[in-house]
Amino acid sequence: MIGQQVISIDDTKTPEQLINTILVNNTCVSVSNINGFGDTFTPGQKSFAYFNKDASNFPFSEGVVLATSPSHDAIGPFRTNRGGGNPNWQGDSDLNQALGINSVNATVLEFDFIPLTDFLSFNYIFASNEYQSFFPCQYSDGFAFLMKEADDPTAVYKNLAVLPNQTAIVSSTNVRPKIEPGFSLNGNVPYQGCPEQNQEYFNGINTAASPINYAGQTVVMNAQSPVISGKKYHIKLVIADDSEEYYDSAVFIEAGSFKSKIDFGPDRTISNNSPICFGETTTLNTNLSATYTYRWYKNNILIPAATNPYYSPTDSGTYKAEVVLTPSTCTLIGEIKIDFASQISVSNATMIQCGANNNDEAVFNLSKLDNIIKNNTTDITNAGYYETLVDAQAKTNTIISPENYTSRDKIIFARIENKYGCYTTAEITLRIVNNTIPNQNPFQTCDRDLVQDGLYQFDLNAEISPNITGVPAGLRFVYYLNTSDALAEKNPLPNIFKNTTPNSQIIYARAINGSDCYGIIPIQLEINNFNPPNFGDETIHLCKGDSVDLTIASGFASYRWDTGGNNTNTITATTAGDYIVTVTDINGCEKAKKFAVDLSEPATLTNTQVKEFSGNDNSVLLEFTGSGDYEFSLDGITFQNEPLFTSVLPGIYNAVAREKKGCGMSNTLLIYVVDYPRFFTPNGDGFNDIWQIKNASYLPDFEISIFDRYGKLVKQMNQQSSGWSGLFNNQQLPADDYWFTLLFADGKNVKGHFSLKR
Repeated sequence: MIGQQVISIDDTKTPEQLINTILVNNTCVSVSNINGFGDTFTPGQKSFAYFNKDASNFPFSEGVVLATSPSHDAIGPFRTNRGGGNPNWQGDSDLNQALGINSVNATVLEFDFIPLTDFLSFNYIFASNEYQSFFPCQYSDGFAFLMKEADDPTAVYKNLAVLPNQTAIVSSTNVRPKIEPGFSLNGNVPYQGCPEQNQEYFNGINTAASPINYAGQTVVMNAQSPVISGKKYHIKLVIADDSEEYYDSAVFIEAGSFKSKIDFGPDRTISNNSPICFGETTTLNTNLSATYTYRWYKNNILIPAATNPYYSPTDSGTYKAEVVLTPSTCTLIGEIKIDFASQISVSNATMIQCGANNNDEAVFNLSKLDNIIKNNTTDITNAGYYETLVDAQAKTNTIISPENYTSRDKIIFARIENKYGCYTTAEITLRIVNNTIPNQNPFQTCDRDLVQDGLYQFDLNAEISPNITGVPAGLRFVYYLNTSDALAEKNPLPNIFKNTTPNSQIIYARAINGSDCYGIIPIQLEINNFNPPNFGDETIHLCKGDSVDLTIASGFASYRWDTGGNNTNTITATTAGDYIVTVTDINGCEKAKKFAVDLSEPATLTNTQVKEFSGNDNSVLLEFTGSGDYEFSLDGITFQNEPLFTSVLPGIYNAVAREKKGCGMSNTLLIYVVDYPRFFTPNGDGFNDIWQIKNASYLPDFEISIFDRYGKLVKQMNQQSSGWSGLFNNQQLPADDYWFTLLFADGKNVKGHFSLKR
């Protein structure tokens, strides 16, 4: 199997070696009388052996394997085969009796042992080639871990190879996935399939990558049993085929796992519905001598001060005890997972009933309190009402008819339980009074939402109930839209209630922990609108160095500015920012208004970008700094919003910017825009007779060279020249297109052309 990650098998070890040095391998169990038998028909091989996972992913690092064929057949990977031992290889009568089968090809390891604690445990995996086709629906090989007292001739075997907390045996028929309908391995016979069975204990169907040569296997299972410390027991580990020798099976037992253990009982967790109740104390007791050495751990972290045979956890976690049975080297381990349930939330309650004719007794309907005392929590239940705390705690002598309970003034108790059986109690005060509820003044509020429509939501329990006058303390109310619903106690209003009739609406209150003598109370809800005109947010412009008055209308009951100015409708702002004023009307309703004060200042023109010699594409871009909203002009008369001017004619300009909201003018920048004419007409009429650069006197030193269409130089000029009249050697040149080169002293070069027209 070079290159395969599979287990290895060593069947040269004796039963004594397999039990003493591999399976038990600890001083916490005393072992004797070891025996083993199995396959004697395969030369040079045994059906029990030592195994090692090597580099594979098998769950156990090492251990002992018992198989219904030569143990070497267990080496993976899985290969579909019928397998088989030998028809002359006998079964085991004890296994037959325990499982009710007719076994063949049995393999057994058995021995006596004496435990040092009252609990025994070891880990194993059952694997089988019966996990093929429809076989798990009908067939399973048999295996068992049979244990009995060794010195009692009347003792009977107990099978430890059973499902957790059950008596059902572990087998391929009891632990299987869902088998879908299909055809037999040879493809000829159809079968119906069968449903899953205890699938949580099935690890899965194996493939060609499996480290063992079996079609399927269980998860890691645990065999366990209470025992009596110091008593001798006999255990028989046995596996066999049922009826015929084909489709083999094996059981793998983890090395070192056969040991005495400390048993703290099943886990106390929420997942298995058995947490420790809130406030309850539990003690983990090893029941061992105080002379031993004890170490206690929570979540694998040592608890330093815990050195006694017992420990009482106070919060959730995994707790473990390690006990060294000094002076021996035996170390015993016990572990348990513990959750603590949350505290059950309950509320004490008062129930008021009206006495008739000063009678000191009245009839109470305790069922009205069912949801009140458990705060309407759905996952806890009311387990009855009791006249004494002792009865509530013991859950005895419950009040038989809580909906019709006659009593004087006194305190009774309710028992509230969660789904785990934990409980707490609520105290209920029963009071008899002779009062009725007077008429109530209207309950007023302001319409504080975004739409002033006279509709607003109330927290009835927080805003209305505490302010109902003339009632005893502790009276609770449910509200209804009309008296019919209130009388029938149906269609109660939600606690967060938004009125359905604008500005004013009557709802009806009924005391649920009092008696009917309090009647149905009309409650008038009044919603005051407050929506003063012109009260939207406003933006105010402030020039740098100035101040501005922020003013709202007079006549409100009060004013409150967030800057500290109170009881005035005007404040003066000298800095930018948000100023918020809250006004109140005579009903106490508030409205807030925000003034956003923006600061502006005159602009500063810092530079210009001039595009010239471009005809209609000449442009000027004004660069500026400042905080404000500006408009711009090249002549101080005509203004525009953008600082970029296009199609600028050649000329001299005085650029300026002004703040739109009146914060002043900027500085002035002198700008020259230079260009050349695109044509001239030297005909002596006084118009366009000369071609020259416009505003040339403002330019740095330059030289202009003019050429005809053939590249002949016909004129040279500089900024002192008066222009060109169209002559060359005192002769008029013909109408045509001419080209020029304008070369500045700084190296800038402008080229263009123009027309001479006659």
